Amino acid sequence: MELQVTNSPFNQEQAELLNRLLPTLSEGQRVWLSGYLTALGAAALAPSVGAVSAVNVQAVSAPVSAITKEVTVLFGSQTDNARRLAKKFAKRLEELGFKVVLSAMSDFKPNTLKKVENLLVLVSTHGEGEPPDNAISFYEFLHSKRAPVLSSLRYSVLALGDMSYEFFCKTGKDFDVRLEELGGKRIVPRTDCDVDFEEPAAEWMNAVIAALEEGTPIHAAGNAEAVLAETGTESEYSRSNPFYAEVLENLNLNGRGSDRETRHLELSLEGSNLKYEPGDSLGVYPENHPRLVDELIQAAGWKPEEPVPAGKSGELPLREALLRHYEITVLTKPLLEQAAALAPGSGLKELLAPGREQELRAYAEDRDLLDLVQDYALTGIPAANFVKILRKLPARLYSISSSPEAYPDEVHITVRAVRYETRGRDRYGVCSVQLAERIQPGDKLPLFIQSNSNFKLPENPDAPVIMIGPGTGVAPFRAFLGEREETGAQGKTWLFYGDQHFSTDFLYQVEWQRWLKEGVLTRMDVAFSRDTDKKVYVQHRMLEKASELYLWLQEGAVVYVCGDEKKMAHDVHKALAAILEQEGGLSPEAAAEYLTQMQQQKRYQRDVY
Repeated sequence: MELQVTNSPFNQEQAELLNRLLPTLSEGQRVWLSGYLTALGAAALAPSVGAVSAVNVQAVSAPVSAITKEVTVLFGSQTDNARRLAKKFAKRLEELGFKVVLSAMSDFKPNTLKKVENLLVLVSTHGEGEPPDNAISFYEFLHSKRAPVLSSLRYSVLALGDMSYEFFCKTGKDFDVRLEELGGKRIVPRTDCDVDFEEPAAEWMNAVIAALEEGTPIHAAGNAEAVLAETGTESEYSRSNPFYAEVLENLNLNGRGSDRETRHLELSLEGSNLKYEPGDSLGVYPENHPRLVDELIQAAGWKPEEPVPAGKSGELPLREALLRHYEITVLTKPLLEQAAALAPGSGLKELLAPGREQELRAYAEDRDLLDLVQDYALTGIPAANFVKILRKLPARLYSISSSPEAYPDEVHITVRAVRYETRGRDRYGVCSVQLAERIQPGDKLPLFIQSNSNFKLPENPDAPVIMIGPGTGVAPFRAFLGEREETGAQGKTWLFYGDQHFSTDFLYQVEWQRWLKEGVLTRMDVAFSRDTDKKVYVQHRMLEKASELYLWLQEGAVVYVCGDEKKMAHDVHKALAAILEQEGGLSPEAAAEYLTQMQQQKRYQRDVY
């Protein structure tokens, strides 16, 4: 909007100058100017003799209110969401004139915490309420007797999590409580984010900035796109704006007679400018199974074509909204609480009563929305009201199984189809079964690249590499070896791989054999659990090769683990500790410390789920 001379104190020449200047200013420049004028006005009101002298604008580098503002931004992240948010937030704070220290928790010296005045914590929760790997050491320090009194600290926490897990955002909650126990005062209350985190994260950032500015006028972006817009990237495509990639290949990797189906998908990135590195993941936005959607609509007594709200998509026909927009296969406590409010006479309120937590947990564990509607006769509720309690269908992340050097303009993923029967009904993995049954070459899938700085090949190409990945956990190691082949890396490599049967379940067998023959893969140990009377897994092979594996560790090998977090990753961790005790003569405490140091040195990296 132009400044009008008739209703302003400026003459024509001043108004023209301002009208030329103001549209060209960035957000940071506008904030600076606001603070500068405030400071200038305060100076003019101060007691003085004679006229106020001219102020040298060049000498003022930031608004007065922000000159002394120093902010420390710490992040703990397993899949890089917290890291990316922290980097963007730090950049925004710097543009507003703040002096920012940005650090991963694993790189932050905890003894300096008592010197911090403003602390912003962005942290995800991993597994069953555990801190992500690069937050473990700082988390343990803060909860130890060595943690300092923090009476002069101001802080706020952004917690990332997944509401389908029982311990939703637990790590962020733990940090929030502990910082208060140590004497800290909240800048703004903690925000807990579900998998669809962009908008609540943006709101938290705006609230923090407003509080830090303490009344200085700011032009805070009011939406997630503005706050979290990608900067400095070549591609316009992202989590909030996925690229529709053409499927080039969709192959079953398992042999005839296997009771497993593992799909190898090759997708074209041509024209997207999307870039990735080995170790990154691919996010795929799936669709719910049409059969489940139709059965749900019938059970609830709804009409497929009736319009319902669907977020930014506006209104959609109910069937389309349930297919593509809403999650219908996962039950969470918040969802059950809201359903109970919609149907107070259904009996759901009794299931949610105090003292029945274990029963509630067991009910929600392997049931879906159709079960809920049928079990508690949730009929007669208007569809438009019911869908409001559902969360957005989240993307599924898959470890990328290709090297961009080996396959330019392509990305590959390795996905095992999840199918099982329970309570008289077939169940389906939402994305995996869609990819296995309903996606053909030529179709297009909405996707984005999820970077993962915590799972990367060593900078030194001569460093030994140990890779442990049973089943589809082997996917990133196909990318690793493909990359090392293309770049000519000389460091020796060792792969531990396992599955059920050698004859039907040896994923990418021909490629491993070729890499072994050519020396890209130095050695490989396999464990096929159903081919022997006693089940043998990758951790057993590790223990069998304990002395050699220990020598590799002593030579500086970097260890990578990918796959199931609940059991496999814990068993592998125990095996590594046992090898350090057995071969290195370490006590259990010293072995645990050795592994912690390896994590801090990025010599022990995990991509587990």
